[in-house]
Amino acid sequence: MDARTDLRPMDPLAVPAVRPPLSIRPATLVACLAAITILPFVVPDFWLSILNYAGIAAVGAIGLNLLTGSTGQVSLGQPFFMGVGCYVAAYVGQDLGLPLPLWLAAAVLAGGLTGALVGPAALRLRGHYLVIVTLGLVLVGLHLWQNLPALTGGANGRSITLAAALGPLDFSALSLGGTTLTRNQGWFILIWLCALVAAVLALNLLNSRAGRAFMAIRDREMTASVIGISVSRTKIVAFVVSSMFAAAGGALYGGYVRYAAPVEWDLLLGVQYLAMIVVGGAGSVIGSVLGALFITLLPQIVKLASPILPFVSITPGDGGVISLFALNQILFGSFIIGFLMFEPRGIVGLLGRVAGRINQTRTN
Repeated sequence: MDARTDLRPMDPLAVPAVRPPLSIRPATLVACLAAITILPFVVPDFWLSILNYAGIAAVGAIGLNLLTGSTGQVSLGQPFFMGVGCYVAAYVGQDLGLPLPLWLAAAVLAGGLTGALVGPAALRLRGHYLVIVTLGLVLVGLHLWQNLPALTGGANGRSITLAAALGPLDFSALSLGGTTLTRNQGWFILIWLCALVAAVLALNLLNSRAGRAFMAIRDREMTASVIGISVSRTKIVAFVVSSMFAAAGGALYGGYVRYAAPVEWDLLLGVQYLAMIVVGGAGSVIGSVLGALFITLLPQIVKLASPILPFVSITPGDGGVISLFALNQILFGSFIIGFLMFEPRGIVGLLGRVAGRINQTRTN
């Protein structure tokens, strides 16, 4: 048949004849590795610990963005899967005494298996019904964590001691150039290396056939089904992958903090993760990282600025109008509303717009 008369629709998910572009440029990768190596030596220990929390949050936010930003399935269930990853890592790494690669892999595998069990039921729904189901999942998780004391320590939580050695490198007592790093410095390198690996994996996934299927379902679910994409299977894959990322974040959290209580995996954490991808940029991997940094650093910045804000009450009875906690919550909600209304693409969209105007000014 003449190609000009072949009116069959082209599959937009077909593998292209040319190799797709690299998901991350080598120069960018080198710059990230250099930053991970240098920052522990120049950032004060307190802020390094905050950045450690941000790195852990970035891993979970990347996973949620694959589900919500790239596939269009809004979920509040990240805390449940983080709890799964944390407690499985504690069992494998502390109770069984296995090393870092095994407890981290076990946590990721447990998150994926749990996601595979929950996914088929949860993803039969969509929109606010799915949000309600994942909310129920968080509540079920809180009940389980409080009533499995052998694994979780019950309502009082449990201490967690995990080995952080990868071959000859012990990130809890790492030595570089003859200098022994503090625990915060060593774990900064470990956590942000994991965040970098998570980002590269997510970018490769979005650059693959499966990633194009995610975005096709997000944009037009019925059209995606017509052109041959298995909508239910693709949604389950996205849910499983998101669960694996969340479990990895939970395992890193337990290993770094060395303690976990059931109340840490509550609904507020799920809302915070949604805020990270809204503020950072839905559907963007780098947006997930920027959103995690923003949401994690915001309370600390507000705390530093509070002495010069006369209306903020730092201690009870000091004459302030609003407490520091309340101010943080107001700012937290205001940024979410502001980005949704005025910059739906988040920080990534805002930075792109600024860069575009700078380039236009230079051209003129």
